[in-house]
Amino acid sequence: MKRRMDRVCLPLLTFCLMIVGQVSAEVQIERVFGPETPGGAYKHPAAIEELANGDLYIVYYGGEGEYDGDTAVHGSRRAKGTSTWTQPKRIADTPGRADGNGVIWQEPGGPVWLFFVVRYGETWSDSVIKYKYSTDNAETWTDSEILTFERGMMVRSQPIQLLDGDFLLPIYHETGNDKESVGPESSSLFVRYSNKTKQWTFTNKAHSRIGNIQPSVVQIDENRLVAYCRRGGGYGPLADGFIVKTESADGGRTWSPGVDTEFPNPNAAVDLIRLQNGHLVLIYNDNNQGERMPLTLRVSTDNGATWPSKLDIVNQPGDSAAYPFIVQSADGKIHGVYTSKRRTVVHHFVLDESDILNAAAAAK
Repeated sequence: MKRRMDRVCLPLLTFCLMIVGQVSAEVQIERVFGPETPGGAYKHPAAIEELANGDLYIVYYGGEGEYDGDTAVHGSRRAKGTSTWTQPKRIADTPGRADGNGVIWQEPGGPVWLFFVVRYGETWSDSVIKYKYSTDNAETWTDSEILTFERGMMVRSQPIQLLDGDFLLPIYHETGNDKESVGPESSSLFVRYSNKTKQWTFTNKAHSRIGNIQPSVVQIDENRLVAYCRRGGGYGPLADGFIVKTESADGGRTWSPGVDTEFPNPNAAVDLIRLQNGHLVLIYNDNNQGERMPLTLRVSTDNGATWPSKLDIVNQPGDSAAYPFIVQSADGKIHGVYTSKRRTVVHHFVLDESDILNAAAAAK
């Protein structure tokens, strides 16, 4: 019997973002899925990856709501050379439990990994991390395994392959049972996977002033790694609410306490990647007044010492551009996803690093 592939055909929208100096940058943004897409109106947060065969693959968790019903992780593919996404299908679903925060990652020269969380209580502080993997470009998946049984452990950002061949998965420990606040003891940490021994090793927890979660990590050199994290606390305005930074000086084995950066954070996810040319790209909501808007990209050409180049790719007051997630494809493009409309719409965007650099130059 032939397998039928339903496809979602949605228009590609090109937004011309006016930058100071009357220069525009073209950023392609498409609405990929909305509340009308089967699987429940709720769709959040999304992640994206380019697979080894050149396909793009998006995952998100969906259902009736964040704390409503049996949510599951869904996956959709855009085959290389096409412009349409397959109808999302469930790729991780623990019976009777809420699954969330799917993260997809193509290990260089290895399988496609899917990490996600499963909630066993009333809040995410009762979650554990599971994973599965695929050896056929995300067509089929292994059964899931539990990474850790410790309650409150969660995942949000992609692993990176280290220079020694191991890979490092950023995770976090969320504390407290208040759905409107991230507990002050919440912290970021990392799990190192050895391809030689097939063992997972957990690092220390990086605590900070008001707590931090959802680290995103890059490797600067053999010894130095840097991670940027979402702040803890409540969701309202907070004048001293900033992205938190933690560093490692021993190849990712131990981590410093988290310190505030200069970048505002409305208790919202951030992402950080290292490009093929060594430059760093940070994406976040440049706001500490409780709004997940605008959605801002910055570039550093000096390993994170300075971030002079900035571009707001979405700025629609009253809406949100939440949980951004970015990767660089083999052709050098920066692909990203985010959600909007009260976590019911998934967007995909693509741009070049030069769009960010040119915007900064025009603003001078």
